[in-house]
Amino acid sequence: MGVDYYKILGVDKNAKDEDLKKAYRKLAMKWHPDKNPNSKKEAEAKFKQISEAYDVLSDPEKRAVYDQYGEEGLKGGVPPPGAAGEPGGASFFSTGDGPSSFRFSTRSPDDIFAEFFGFSRPFGGMGGMGGMGGGGGGGMRGSRFSSSFFGDDLFGSFGEAGGGGGESMRYQTAPRKESPIEKKLPCTLEDLYKGTTKKMKISREICDASGKTMTVEEILTIDIKPGWKKGTKITFPEKGNEKPGIIPADLVFIIDEKSHKVFTRDGNDLVVTQKISLAEALSGYTVRLTTLDGRTLTIPINNVIYPNYEEVVPGEGMPLPKDPSKKGNLRIKFDIMFPTRLTPEQKAGIKKLLGSS
Repeated sequence: MGVDYYKILGVDKNAKDEDLKKAYRKLAMKWHPDKNPNSKKEAEAKFKQISEAYDVLSDPEKRAVYDQYGEEGLKGGVPPPGAAGEPGGASFFSTGDGPSSFRFSTRSPDDIFAEFFGFSRPFGGMGGMGGMGGGGGGGMRGSRFSSSFFGDDLFGSFGEAGGGGGESMRYQTAPRKESPIEKKLPCTLEDLYKGTTKKMKISREICDASGKTMTVEEILTIDIKPGWKKGTKITFPEKGNEKPGIIPADLVFIIDEKSHKVFTRDGNDLVVTQKISLAEALSGYTVRLTTLDGRTLTIPINNVIYPNYEEVVPGEGMPLPKDPSKKGNLRIKFDIMFPTRLTPEQKAGIKKLLGSS
């Protein structure tokens, strides 16, 4: 029977058109000569075999002759079924001597590849494969692409489009997207402690169906969640200006904390500094604070307050972003104001108090 076209494509004799296309797609991309520069001769030979096998089996007339008479019968001029007195179609041609003069003809691998995929040189090679069988010639043409762009499954990056009596491919150019537009969103510590809603008015250009631009105004609603931190980003997809052929930019608001007159934030903790006298540091002190949600805290400290002393109140810090029912700590620091001058009596009193001799 000569060459086994079914075996070359790795399909059985009942293979349908989609099976043939799938097999050819995979093998043609694998064995394209431009993808195999280190074994070009072997690749060219396999590429020709694959192309010829697909050309024959995807053509109902050629396939019918091949199934009945094999490769020798096909290439020896056996007419396709029902060809008596009629021209044999695009895949066969007649010399004008009657039905018995129908001769097998196949196209170049380049033409078959270009018809199937919609371009002929996906890997940026030069020159053509040359003819094969009776339909030689046909230098490479069409688009040029870098081989690093494609994997074996070319259709992962491109869309299919039928046509031309087979399967073709159309390059899908992804529209460019504008860079994000970032804006700071100042928030008070109270906003970030309790959560709040902010409404932002924006103006942007949009395009109508004809491509004409117009300016519109929109109100964007931003729900600030308790515990959000400086640097948190809220993204409104594609709220930038519209332009033909370009994806609008995302509009990104970035949380920024306003300074607070009492508290500073350290992660999930709140930090406050109290100024006290040396006498208060030694004899005891009561801290009174108004929290960010308006409560009053009274915290007595009976310990001696020394430099760098810190009183920690659990659960009175900022809400945790992932679980606002839990909170960080309140850390109270102290700025002890030492006297700059003492009278002799005061010095004697301190010495007596501290037990100095």
